[in-house]
Amino acid sequence: MSIGFVGVGHMGEPMAHNLLRAGVRLTVWNRTLEKSRRLVAAGATPASSSSELFKRCKTVLMMLRDNQAIDAVLGRGSPVFAARVRGRTIVHLGTTSPDYSRGLEADAIAAGGAYVEAPVSGSCGPAAQGTLVGMVAGHAVAVEHALPVLGHMCRQVFQCGPVPGALRMKLAVNHYLIGMVALLAETMHAAGKAKVDLDLLRQVLDMGPMASAVSREKLEKLALREFSPQAAVRDVSTIADLVMDQCMEADIAAPLMQASAALYRDALASGHGDEDMAAVIHAFSTANH
Repeated sequence: MSIGFVGVGHMGEPMAHNLLRAGVRLTVWNRTLEKSRRLVAAGATPASSSSELFKRCKTVLMMLRDNQAIDAVLGRGSPVFAARVRGRTIVHLGTTSPDYSRGLEADAIAAGGAYVEAPVSGSCGPAAQGTLVGMVAGHAVAVEHALPVLGHMCRQVFQCGPVPGALRMKLAVNHYLIGMVALLAETMHAAGKAKVDLDLLRQVLDMGPMASAVSREKLEKLALREFSPQAAVRDVSTIADLVMDQCMEADIAAPLMQASAALYRDALASGHGDEDMAAVIHAFSTANH
C-alpha cells in the first residue's frame, strides 16, 4: 500500500516531493484540494477525503499546523478515530505541545495503531532540498518502521527516546533559533537608526565566525526588507509560546525567550503574520520597543 501524506502546505509540499523523487508510492490529501495539484502532477495519487486516504495507507504522515487540525483529520473524539488509526502508523511531523503528543500517542495505541513523533528542524529551503534535520520519538518498532521514510526528507534523523522526547528537543532547538533571529532583527533595526550601511553590515557578518545558513538567509531578508515566508511569523509566534511553556514547566527563567516571544506576538498583532519570521523587525518600530 502507498504512504499517505496529509497537509501539503509550505513545508509539507516540498517534503512530499522528496518522497516522490525517492520512488515512494504516495497518496496525498489536503483540506484545500488545490494545494495537492503539483504533487498529483508529479505522480502522487489524490485522495478525495481523509477517510479515503486512511483506507489506502498503512503509514500516514501528517504535517499539520495545530492540534485542532490533527484531531479533525484523525476524527479524534469520534467513532471514526479507531477505524482510521487501527493497524496504521501515524507519523506526526508538525510542532505541537509535548503534552498533546503524549496524549495522542496513548489514544492511537489504545485504538490499535502505532504512533511516531517526528518534528523537523528547517524551513522551506531545506525541506525542498531534503536536508531537514529530523527528531524522532516513540516505541522502537514504530520508530524503525518510520525511519526509512524520514530519511528521504532529512539529512539526518536523531532518535530522542520515548514520546514526547522529540518535541521537547524541537522546542529546545527553536528556543535558540527564535532568539537568534530576534537578535538579528534588533541588530539591523539599531544599526539602521545609527546610520550604519546595512548591506555592508550584512557582508561583514556573513564573512565572520558567527555566520550560519540561517543568519545569512535572514540578514539578506532584513537588508532587503523582503519577507516572503520560509517560516511565517504566525507559526513562529505559536512555537515561541510553546517554548515558554516548556521553560515554565521546568521552572526556569528565560528572559531572552520571553522577550522574543513578546516581539513575535507584537509582529503578529501588527499584521505581519504571513511574512517570514525576520519580519519581527517591525515589532521594534512600535511604541513599546
